[in-house]
Amino acid sequence: WAGMMRLGTFGILLALVRTTAACEFGPLPYSVTGIVCRMTKPAALLLNQETAQVIQAAFRNAKFPNVTGERSVRFLGKVAYGLTNIQVNNLSIEQSEVELKENDAIDIAIKNVTAVFKGTLNYGYAGVWFLQLFHSVDFEIESSIDLQINIKLMCQEDQVAADASDCYLTFHKLALHLQGDKGLSLQSCRAAGPGWLKQLFTDFIAFTLKLVLKSEVCEEINFLAQMLANFIHDLAANFVQDEDIKLDISLASVPLIKANYLETHHKGLVRYENYSDVFSDSLFSPTLLSESRMLYFWLSEHILNSLASAAFLDERLTLTIFGEKLQALFEIEETETQRKAVQMIFQGTSYNDSVAKVWSLTRPQISVQPEGTVVKSVVAVEISIFPPGKEPLVALYMEKEITVTIQAAYAEKKLILHPLDSRTEFKAFKCTADPSRNDKSMRNFLQKMILVTGIPEVISSIELTLTSLMNSKGLNLFEIRSPEIITRKGYLIVQLDFSFPDHLLLDFLEKTL
Repeated sequence: WAGMMRLGTFGILLALVRTTAACEFGPLPYSVTGIVCRMTKPAALLLNQETAQVIQAAFRNAKFPNVTGERSVRFLGKVAYGLTNIQVNNLSIEQSEVELKENDAIDIAIKNVTAVFKGTLNYGYAGVWFLQLFHSVDFEIESSIDLQINIKLMCQEDQVAADASDCYLTFHKLALHLQGDKGLSLQSCRAAGPGWLKQLFTDFIAFTLKLVLKSEVCEEINFLAQMLANFIHDLAANFVQDEDIKLDISLASVPLIKANYLETHHKGLVRYENYSDVFSDSLFSPTLLSESRMLYFWLSEHILNSLASAAFLDERLTLTIFGEKLQALFEIEETETQRKAVQMIFQGTSYNDSVAKVWSLTRPQISVQPEGTVVKSVVAVEISIFPPGKEPLVALYMEKEITVTIQAAYAEKKLILHPLDSRTEFKAFKCTADPSRNDKSMRNFLQKMILVTGIPEVISSIELTLTSLMNSKGLNLFEIRSPEIITRKGYLIVQLDFSFPDHLLLDFLEKTL
């Protein structure tokens, strides 16, 4: 009965949390939606396969209370009894099914959960003629149980919360086995044998165990469901954060459950120091996403712009090139014009004694279009040479407005950025070997160099940086199949199939239990 009291207390606390932590949304929640995650039924089925570990953990970690009571027996008087040290062994799950109920819940049916419950039955009775006996018998109960869990997704403290309190257990088998009488007689008497005990206590133990299991296992499942929701939220929050730059993934509306998918909508505002991000004109509509793949992400153009602005403010949009990479930039052709430009810029200094620095002078402007993601920014390029025995010299400085259209893909656990169309315009130019700036061949060569090797080198560097960042968040641990990055006017869609890393839920259980 202590378990029942604890469940009741837990239910009251859960109700209070729901009341005090309820989320409030405006009349048009989609208008402030920057990120959408849609998980279709095939993904839910895959996740359901993994939840078997969570259900097993719920049974193993349920804290079964000691149960005591008494009943009257003819000729023996009152019999006091107690069940202690209840434990679960040999747990297995035969089948698990999941169904999405539109605008209601995620129904999980766990069929034929077999387990052996072990414990100790303590009993004593005071009969006629003041006979007093106290005994202890070990017992085992073979069980077969079906488990029905209806999980509701809601919003608490601006994040997804799972309520699995709607939980039912159906018992198909409860077979009691007594291991023998280990009783200690306080007065000389002939003790009743295990067969008599089994007849007396089978119904009582079965009834009591049903109550205890319903109380403790369902409470543990509800606890683990909420912890799993928090675990997934923390994984997502960590994935979209790097040092001081992070995305606010607070919910923009209540989670949505349809017959073929479940969907969450997030604000996606960028948080960085004093940078203020506001968004209220989202283009999202549920009709923009289909149901043919396992997982979909919808991202607003606004998010990409805000992330680029934060990266600019954090002075991350810089690149240093030297040595062989610098040589590869300038030796795109063997012509007189190329040799003349290299001589004028480097003045006989080797590439190993020279450094090119590239950085963004203005916040990049990003526009997502059907043909790709268009990035526009004013970029500075500075080449410094370090002649042996001489003072360092800034040999070349130029500013260019660059507009490039990029198509993105993901393959072999790497991000691939492919520049389709690039346009450049000189904003400033200064070369120490050409102070009059009259040598047009120099500019023409630099223009060609930037388009042919310069922009691809910068984009390649961004590829490596973003791939490394995503892998540091564990993306490479997922088996992602046939990913597609689709751009439309004002937003992009990532759609893919996947499988979970083997250790993901194990990590969750180790951290939680």
